[in-house]
Amino acid sequence: MVPERFRKHLGFAALSAAPLSLLAAAPAVAQSGVPVSLGGIAPVAVVLGAGAFSLIAMAVVRSILVDTRAARRRASSQIADLRNMVDEYESLIAGSRELTVLWTDESATPAEPRILGDASAVLPVGRQPHSVLNLRSWLGPAEANRLQELLDNLKMHGHRFSSSLKTLDGRQVRCSGWVMGGAIAMRLRPAYLEPGEAASVAVVEAADWQCAQAIITHMPEPAFLRLEDGKLDFANPALVNLAQTRGKSVENLDLDALAAAVNCYVVEFDVPGGIGGYLAPRKSISNPAPIPEAAVAPISGLIDNLGTPIAIFNAKRQLVQYNEAYIKLWGLDRLFLTPGTDERAVLDKLRTEGRLPNSVDYHTWRANHLKSYERTEPFEADPWHLPDGRTVKVISAPAGAEGGVIYVFEDMTEWLNMASTNKAFTNVQRETINALSEAVAVFGTNGRLTLWNPRFEELWSQVKSELETAPHIDQIASRCVQALPHDGATIWRDLKRAIIDLNPTRTDQKGRITRSDGKLIDFSITRLPDGQSMMTFIDVTESASYSKVLKERNDALVAADRLKDAFVENVSYELRSPLTSIIGFAEVLAADESSPLTAQQRDYISYIRASSVSLGVLIDNILDLASVDAGIAELNPERLDVHALIEKARAGISATMPEVSGVPAKLVVDIEPNLPSLIADGTRLVQVLYNLLSNAARFAPPGSEIRLAVTSRDNRMLFVIEDEGPGLTDELKSAILTRLDTPAAGGRQRGAGLGLSIVRTFVNLHGGTISAERREPKGSRIIVNLPRDSAMAGVAE
Repeated sequence: MVPERFRKHLGFAALSAAPLSLLAAAPAVAQSGVPVSLGGIAPVAVVLGAGAFSLIAMAVVRSILVDTRAARRRASSQIADLRNMVDEYESLIAGSRELTVLWTDESATPAEPRILGDASAVLPVGRQPHSVLNLRSWLGPAEANRLQELLDNLKMHGHRFSSSLKTLDGRQVRCSGWVMGGAIAMRLRPAYLEPGEAASVAVVEAADWQCAQAIITHMPEPAFLRLEDGKLDFANPALVNLAQTRGKSVENLDLDALAAAVNCYVVEFDVPGGIGGYLAPRKSISNPAPIPEAAVAPISGLIDNLGTPIAIFNAKRQLVQYNEAYIKLWGLDRLFLTPGTDERAVLDKLRTEGRLPNSVDYHTWRANHLKSYERTEPFEADPWHLPDGRTVKVISAPAGAEGGVIYVFEDMTEWLNMASTNKAFTNVQRETINALSEAVAVFGTNGRLTLWNPRFEELWSQVKSELETAPHIDQIASRCVQALPHDGATIWRDLKRAIIDLNPTRTDQKGRITRSDGKLIDFSITRLPDGQSMMTFIDVTESASYSKVLKERNDALVAADRLKDAFVENVSYELRSPLTSIIGFAEVLAADESSPLTAQQRDYISYIRASSVSLGVLIDNILDLASVDAGIAELNPERLDVHALIEKARAGISATMPEVSGVPAKLVVDIEPNLPSLIADGTRLVQVLYNLLSNAARFAPPGSEIRLAVTSRDNRMLFVIEDEGPGLTDELKSAILTRLDTPAAGGRQRGAGLGLSIVRTFVNLHGGTISAERREPKGSRIIVNLPRDSAMAGVAE
């Protein structure tokens, strides 16, 4: 293979050798004076070109060799520097108080990793570094199994982990593992200062115990500290209150029994000089969040297990420790939160990112905040209202004898929103209850008044100032006894029995109270879901008196209506007997040929006969209405011939016309050809047609036409009656729908109104409808719409 650089120079030499040879031979040719041909010069040029090419090639090769030697020298120097750097890093790791185990692809087997660092920082004295792989040689069974599971999960799935371990000799070790390119690394280092390392160990441990107490004091969860012998040394206010509510003493408190009673777990962790812990609800137990690698502090085991954001700064305002909740609260980067970061830098970064309260003078605000380092007692500052809408409570406490501050943060946004919603709901509830016309009172399970409205105060003569003190039901009862000396004690004794009833099967109660002052009060006792009881009272004195009067009047009206029906029925039957005699004698007189009658006498007899027929029809209508009112009216449907029905109605009109006007009515009948048959009660339909036609004849001018049209539409049959009278009036329209007397507006006589009432009743019995409208230019139109088959018709309205 020819090097690339050499190939480039070789090509250049081949192209330039021939021209150089010709130039070198040019003087010799000129001096000879002999003409020289190009063919003779060519061999000489080729020889000279080859020589020149060789010289150039040698120069290029020499240059390449020089460059290669220089590159090798630089590579050797860089390799030496890298080896020195690796040696320095390995020396640095070996000298640090930690142990790093590295599994790489170059390892012969997975069980032969590289081990770097000081084994004595983790393993007991005298152990070889490779013994760290034998987990059970320096860890308890539970801790060894947990670490092995973390390592297997790291190797198989690449899941990073960070955890705390307790060795067999009682030391606390921080363990973290991660994937690094094609390798897997595990780092082990002590989490706490070991006894005997310095003369100030006792002071440091005492400071750690004070820091733990300061943190636990402000924890919202019930928390505690135990000494190494297991004796309870400290309990925070939340745990003290919980123990008191359960009737327990803190001195002899059984934490496991208390946790089981409130459905919690006991979460414990090591702290210098003892054990710390807190009670966590079962539903909130989860694996602890990953712990930042750089966060190493004497009380890291306590902080890392808390869900409350916590940050600790030393006396120099340098960051010492924080937890995962602190990172989530402020959204800070772990790379920024390195140990030793000044708190002022943290505040400045939060301000730059818009995560601190807006302040006109930020430097003054920061200076006031940093006064926490000067305080000797815990201090709760004003809540921080952040630009993103969150509200954060900040509590600062001294970090111990060496100085510093422990910050405990709490995001109050959700709590404030819930409190605001609850307050708004309470206000709406209060205003709603106050606006009710009923008296309302709510009693708790202890029998004390928790809620009431002004109507309750007024109804039972209570004093507002006394009700505001949440009085017991006995106090309310005694006040009622003063206002109602005769029966107040009895009334509230029964009400109290219902309120304090603790029977789980108890039900709501309702009733009426009759007070000695004449008031009638309806009450209701309702059991609320939270165990309270709500009482409502309604003063029904006035409505009860009205109801009594209305009932009495209604009973009187019903009795009068029954008397009326009985009277009408009796009178109708009594009138029929003499009417029959009158009609009979009139017929005899009209047919007697032995003594001829004069024309005037025949007119008189004709009027007597017509009036008798009208009176008979009137009596029939009265009896029909009475039967309908009694609910005994029935239809006898049959197949009818419409022509025959109209002829019967025409005959009735002809018999009564002399009474109306003395002039024969002009009845024009228009029946649709091929009209289908009708199934209905023929007698009732004849009454309907007769009453409508007679009513039209009564209002129509003498000699005018009355039209009756019969048509069929689908399964309905229409009877349309038109006249040329003055038209419909409001009274006439009302008479069609109600039993009102029909005024003779524009007519010649006044009717009893029963005819139209009978029409409406019988039409409804057939399942039909009746309507009335004006007819242009004058007159009225009445439309009766009946089903062609009335066998399934309902009862009258």
